[in-house]
Amino acid sequence: MYAVIRAGGKQYRVAPGDVIRVEKFATGTDGQVSFPEILAVSGGEGKIGKPEPDAHVRGEVVEEGRGAKILVFHYKRKKQYKKLRGHRQDYTAVRITEIAFDGQSFKAPDLPKKEPKVKKAAVEASEESSSAKPAKKKAAKKAVAKKSTTKKK
Repeated sequence: MYAVIRAGGKQYRVAPGDVIRVEKFATGTDGQVSFPEILAVSGGEGKIGKPEPDAHVRGEVVEEGRGAKILVFHYKRKKQYKKLRGHRQDYTAVRITEIAFDGQSFKAPDLPKKEPKVKKAAVEASEESSSAKPAKKKAAKKAVAKKSTTKKK
């Protein structure tokens, strides 16, 4: 099951559970996104057709960010003309959650929620309080003798 959608002037072939990077756009409420332009849908192997007006593709925003820097270099030989510019394109990563058409609905499986990471300082503090460890002795630095300077007369 897949669909072909248009977003940000480009076409994407998507299936439930896919994560795509589209041009940055204003997000809907609660990070939910709907793609109104559906070009084609497929219900099975080798079957593809035009979508009916009730067809829809929905997704949820996973991440927003900026892509890698692209350098644009203009150069004209023999004219001493050089210009260097950089560009980073904004993007929105969207996970496709549902594709529905002809009364059928194909949904992506739910992702397991990640547990928040525990900071190292908090873990070490809890370990120290639970078990009494002997204090480590600090190694004393050896004193280096200074060289005496003698002046010539």
